[in-house]
Amino acid sequence: MRPRAGERGSLRRVSDRPPLELGTTPWIPEAGGDAAGLAGQAAVAERLGYGSFWLPEHHFGEAGSIPAPLLLLAAAAARTTRLRLATTSLLLPVRHPIHVAEEVAVLDRLSGGRVILGVGRGFRGALFTAFGVPAASKRDRFEANLRLIVDAWRGEPVAFEADAAGGAPKPVLLAPLPLQRPHPPVWVAAFGPKAIAQAGRLGLPYLASPIEPLERLRENYARHRDARSEAARGEPLAVPILRAVYASRDAARVREVRDALALQAKALVRATSPALRRAAEEPVDAWAIVGEPAAVADGIARYREELGMTHLLVRMQIPGLPEPDALASLALVAEIAGG
Repeated sequence: MRPRAGERGSLRRVSDRPPLELGTTPWIPEAGGDAAGLAGQAAVAERLGYGSFWLPEHHFGEAGSIPAPLLLLAAAAARTTRLRLATTSLLLPVRHPIHVAEEVAVLDRLSGGRVILGVGRGFRGALFTAFGVPAASKRDRFEANLRLIVDAWRGEPVAFEADAAGGAPKPVLLAPLPLQRPHPPVWVAAFGPKAIAQAGRLGLPYLASPIEPLERLRENYARHRDARSEAARGEPLAVPILRAVYASRDAARVREVRDALALQAKALVRATSPALRRAAEEPVDAWAIVGEPAAVADGIARYREELGMTHLLVRMQIPGLPEPDALASLALVAEIAGG
């Protein structure tokens, strides 16, 4: 479908740059435990031209809880051939690092080398209580576990086994190793100055919360950049941005979606995190890209110009949005971003 008159100038500003990588989250989040449903959504995303499909890790009784995203991505791998299979925030502090290293390696091989591992720390007190992990240790555990995972993927010993004949202990190595070498891409979901600085110090791409306003993202990416070592600052990193994105040529539908997102954000006023409560007070356009095609093209271009965005991850959890409307928007956004 070609852009209409009046839209072409905005679309050209996007297409003048290197191609933007597009990803999406599920648009029927209530299907969290339905492997077939999620795999079907992944297949649709691939047909629409999206390059990656992203699942979070959520626990305990909520609609759409996804306690085992790697298992569900394995189902998506069977229905797709080129789509990258990704987690937004596999919660390393409450997982054994060797199990994570093994499971991701298996998924990477099963999918033909299509995994992107987004990792995070978690913030809900009940999560750490349930798993018997002190919440105060989450940042240290996150970094230590991540280091063990990456070392295991690189072929470093995960343990040593005593030699029955009394010789030197034998190294125990991870098997199989991931197909991608030295390992699948690792991105760090971070919310808060300390977590952002930690991602920068580790030299890994930073994946922001989807409700961080653009003004705060500027500050966060500066903090992330400043935390990188002097030697690493010249090395390019992916700049993924997770946003609520909706495009339609129906102005009334655009207004309805903006209102629905505003109501969704208001629910965060009761969040335990002060940062989440502050984010909920921001207007929708500060943390979402919603509008008719020309406005969405301009919004995408702004994120590319101001933040150097390389990957746009389209968050489609819009309350009350019928699936046909979600699919029409996903198709239109792919057209806009592809120029």
